[in-house]
Amino acid sequence: MSTDTIAPVRCFGTGDPLYEAYHDHEWGRPVRGDAALLERIVLEGAQSGLSWLTILRKRDGYRAAFAGFEPAAVAAYSDGDVERLMADPGIVRNRRKIESAITNARATVALQEAGGSLTELLWSFAPAPRGTRLSTWEDVPAATPESIALAKALKRAGFVFVGPTTMYAAMQACGLVDDHLAECVAVGA
Repeated sequence: MSTDTIAPVRCFGTGDPLYEAYHDHEWGRPVRGDAALLERIVLEGAQSGLSWLTILRKRDGYRAAFAGFEPAAVAAYSDGDVERLMADPGIVRNRRKIESAITNARATVALQEAGGSLTELLWSFAPAPRGTRLSTWEDVPAATPESIALAKALKRAGFVFVGPTTMYAAMQACGLVDDHLAECVAVGA
């Protein structure tokens, strides 16, 4: 009798407990609420050019630095707040990425003031579920017609750092699409 155990198959993240937990319990699960979605959009933009694990390790720092991503609070940030954040080692200290978080919070507030919400806007671009699961990462698109349309709609609403590839990653992270591969441990969980 063998005592070897077979490690679960994951789409990504195997080998780092933080990454595994993110994959198993968050990625691909539906996210709603303007603060939660603003967080995901800001973090996806911050990830540009970096590894997602780097951003996951800084997520608590981002939550502290950006008032839990409460849109009205972040929208009120000033140039002084940008300078404070540029000195914060708990986040990625890139001026354009910091300023984009504030800009996107302001755009979220503008949506709310117009009677809408970031939640409604984002989820209006959710495609129909795929009939079958994809088998390999090579099968997963970098962008889709829906992520292209979402990026355009967000830009029209005043958002920045929201290109089609970044928005497809956000759609995956927020459960608008479920790209867990066919053999993934998270399928059916």
